[in-house]
Amino acid sequence: MTNIKRDINTDGAIDLRKVASTLWLGKKLIVVITGAFVIISIAYSLFLPNIYKAEAIVAPHDESSNSNITKMIGQLGGLASLAGIDLGSGGNADKTKIALQLLESHNFLREYIETQDIIPEIMAVEKWSPSENLIFDDEIYDPNEKKWVRDVKPPKNLKPSSWEYVTEFKESNLIIRQESETGFIRIAVQHESPIFAKNTVDSLIYTINETMRERDIKDAESSLKYLEEQLESTSLSTIQQGLYDLIESQLQTLMLANIRSEYMFQVLDPAIIPEEKHKPSRFLIVILGGILGSFLSMAYVLIRYYPRNS
Repeated sequence: MTNIKRDINTDGAIDLRKVASTLWLGKKLIVVITGAFVIISIAYSLFLPNIYKAEAIVAPHDESSNSNITKMIGQLGGLASLAGIDLGSGGNADKTKIALQLLESHNFLREYIETQDIIPEIMAVEKWSPSENLIFDDEIYDPNEKKWVRDVKPPKNLKPSSWEYVTEFKESNLIIRQESETGFIRIAVQHESPIFAKNTVDSLIYTINETMRERDIKDAESSLKYLEEQLESTSLSTIQQGLYDLIESQLQTLMLANIRSEYMFQVLDPAIIPEEKHKPSRFLIVILGGILGSFLSMAYVLIRYYPRNS
């Protein structure tokens, strides 16, 4: 206690000269520990596989609301609601939100991953090389036998569950970001294989477009059936005109769904196969490892030697 007190000035500051002399005394140990951390960081960074990122920029289709439909909101709002027709002014924006939410939903991704048969590519890839393509971790998955061989404990099963591979895909592979200023949407996929990353971006955009198309066709056909029934049961000309307008809007939806290839999202900048890795930054890992080693080694030297030289 008396030694520590002598190292503290009257203003409470530690004697920097004694700290420096202590560090100088343990300089060899600091160099050794720091060097060990650098070597470990180099080995760790080389062990990490390269991750490539493919990205596409898409824009939601801008559809102007039908003015005739808007006029009928007050008179036929309840009827349109029963028919499943949204008469709100922000319908297109809401549809974009629905599509984005659907794109990240468990059920959509589960069906997509199972349809594409890419569970091993998500859960068991060790690395990728241009000559050998994807190389799987043989302690997790046997690509020759197409059999899962991983060692897991209950409640997990030998084959990954949808909860596992959907969670892994969302956390490690899929990136979706909408720009606040332009409204453009960036859909990106990170993976050990640049080819897989690019193909997955393309197929995700195609799948969400087809899903939204089928969804709207189904809704429009159901609405048309209901509206036609109501048209036959009324003789009021004003109501009939409103029903005709509503039917026209659903026919327009069907027409667009059947003729527009990029139904929900229009691709502005398609994904390409990346030629350079996205991560890891091996240089940064080594630098951070060296800094961490320096701090820890200096702290160790001060804790071990400082009281003896006070």
